[in-house]
Amino acid sequence: MRDFCLHILEAGDLESKLALPEPGVFDRPPDPENAPRPPMRPKRTGGLEMRGGVEPLPKPHELQAPEARARCLARFAHHELMAVEMFAWAILRWPELPDRIERGLLGVLQDEQRHCRLYLDRLAAHGSKLEDHVLSDYFWKHVAAISDSAAGPAAFFASMGLTFEQGNLDFAPLYRDAFREAGDTTSAAVCEQIHLDEIEHVRFAAGALRELSESAESSTDIELYERAAPFPLSAARAKGRRFDADARRQAGLSEEFIEYVRSARPPQKARSHPRPAPGRLE
Repeated sequence: MRDFCLHILEAGDLESKLALPEPGVFDRPPDPENAPRPPMRPKRTGGLEMRGGVEPLPKPHELQAPEARARCLARFAHHELMAVEMFAWAILRWPELPDRIERGLLGVLQDEQRHCRLYLDRLAAHGSKLEDHVLSDYFWKHVAAISDSAAGPAAFFASMGLTFEQGNLDFAPLYRDAFREAGDTTSAAVCEQIHLDEIEHVRFAAGALRELSESAESSTDIELYERAAPFPLSAARAKGRRFDADARRQAGLSEEFIEYVRSARPPQKARSHPRPAPGRLE
C-alpha cells in the first residue's frame, strides 16, 4: 500500500497518478517501522506543475459557453488529482493509523482517481486537457500545517473531509444543475455521482475524526473539529453559497454541527492567509 502511495507522489505524469493497483497488491502485512516518509510536495511534470494565479471559476450562469464549461471541468479534475495525492500523502504520513482507517483512506483515494478520470473524460469531450489550464496548489499550501498539527491525523480528516469535501456537498449539486441547464447532461451526471460519493467521504471523515480524538467521549463534534482543523482552515470554508443541509444529514452530521457550519464566518486573522477562490473551496 505504501509503495503504491509513494509512487503516486513521486511519479510526475498523470497516468501514473491515476493507475489503479493490481489485485492482491496489498496482501502483505504493513511494516510501520520502515514506512517511507512522504514528500511535502508531489512531483509534477509535463505541464501539470502547480502554480498560483488561477483565473476565477466560471459562475453557474456562465456555463452556457463551452469554454466556461471546460475551465470548470479542468478546475474540478485538478481538485480530484490533488485529493488523490493528499490521501496518498496521509497514508504515508501516519503509518500508525488503525487498519480500518488506513483501508478507508485507500478506498477514498481510489474514488478520487475515478472522479478525476470522469472529469478528464468530460474535459476531453470539450476539446481540452488538464495541461491547457493553470493549476493551483491551494490544497498543498495547507500540508505543512496539517503535518505539524498537535492533533495528528485528526487534523487531516478535519481539513480534507470536513472542510474541503464537506464544501463540495454544496458545490457539486450547484454545478450539476448549472451543467444541466446548459444542456450538458453528461457532465451534470458526473457531478451528481461525485456528490453522492462525497456524502460517504464526509461520513468516513467524521467517524475517523471522532475515533482518533482522545477527548471524543466528552466533546461535541464542534469541539473536535475546532481542535483539529489547522488555522486558517475553518467551518467558513466548509460550505458553498447554496447550503445543502440534507446532504450533511445523509453524511451523519449532527444538527448542531450542520448549523455551526451554516452560520460560520471567516476568522479575521485569516485575511492574511491563503484564501480560496470560488469552487470547491479553492
